[in-house]
Amino acid sequence: MGIGKNRGRRARSASILVALLIGAALTACGGEPDPGEANPGTAVSSTATSTPSGVPDLGAAEEIALGIDVPWGLALLPDGAALVAERDTGRVLRVVAGRAPEQVYQVSGVVARGEGGLLGLAIARDYAATGWVYAYFTGADDNRIVRFRLGGPQEVVFTGIAKAGNHNGGRIEFGPDGMLYVGTGDAGQTDRSPDPGSPNGKILRLTPDGQPAPGNPTTGSPVYSLGHRNVQGLAWDRSGRLFAAEFGQNRLDEVNLIEPGRNYGWPAVEGAGGGDRGYADPLLTWPTSAASPSGIAIAGDTLYVAALRGERLWTAKISDGKLGEPAALLQDRYGRLRTVAVAADGALWLTTSNTDGRGDIRDGDDRILRFPAK
Repeated sequence: MGIGKNRGRRARSASILVALLIGAALTACGGEPDPGEANPGTAVSSTATSTPSGVPDLGAAEEIALGIDVPWGLALLPDGAALVAERDTGRVLRVVAGRAPEQVYQVSGVVARGEGGLLGLAIARDYAATGWVYAYFTGADDNRIVRFRLGGPQEVVFTGIAKAGNHNGGRIEFGPDGMLYVGTGDAGQTDRSPDPGSPNGKILRLTPDGQPAPGNPTTGSPVYSLGHRNVQGLAWDRSGRLFAAEFGQNRLDEVNLIEPGRNYGWPAVEGAGGGDRGYADPLLTWPTSAASPSGIAIAGDTLYVAALRGERLWTAKISDGKLGEPAALLQDRYGRLRTVAVAADGALWLTTSNTDGRGDIRDGDDRILRFPAK
């Protein structure tokens, strides 16, 4: 599903090329999978995520910032401010209530074209000690991950994720186990998704230095799960279970419960119906017109899903790794919604995406919204 279009800007060309080495393959999975492929391999233990101290009041919106140029990634800092990535300019802004947004970094090598550009941001779990900020972006030759300290040089973390005009994935998040999880897309070539030797159409699990994480399903491989079309949402519940949002093609968008080593069916299956062939079925699906799910976040027992084409915020209750009937909030109020995040105090941050070439631009777009905890 398309998300953006070329807005005519170009950043500087990528400066560093690093060869991607993907280790031993996962269990074979071309075409029709072997049911044994669903074996998760080595289980990865994780601790429960922290639980916010409150829940967001979705009836009390605060406009934190206006006039942001295609905001994509958003990462919350320990001091309560947020870092926001502008997709097409490559700028990282510091956004805090009551003050004008301030540029604090320029990511070099960003090539913004179609859905590509500066995408996800993540804050190191030991940020207070290290100051590391991680960014996923489209460069001259690939999608890649770098890290930097504000005001310091970039350091390449991971390269070799194929790029295209669409399906670039881009969401990065640190999990409760301290590892870096990466949602990638198939970059328009469906055969990459089930291929264990490609980083595309996957959820990757890396160490903070960009190496395949210990305990991955296949030793030496960064691949955590495969068979994805375009993953743009990652979030953990209080029990440490990983949920992911995925764009469908023509019929159904998905939210999946991610288990190590599982194949989520693309391109053989869109939506449910692959369980009898060894694929993992989604927990939730929507018609693509109602969703196009990008960022997701979890507060307490509630999953929040930002919808682009659907122009609404979906919510669903979580119970024992399952999701209840979804409810739509904020429908048609702010337009396309890209990224959602929940702060430690329970406040919910939300970005619009109406200046990405697909939306109807409202006065003040794009904007960063905050819904305080109650």
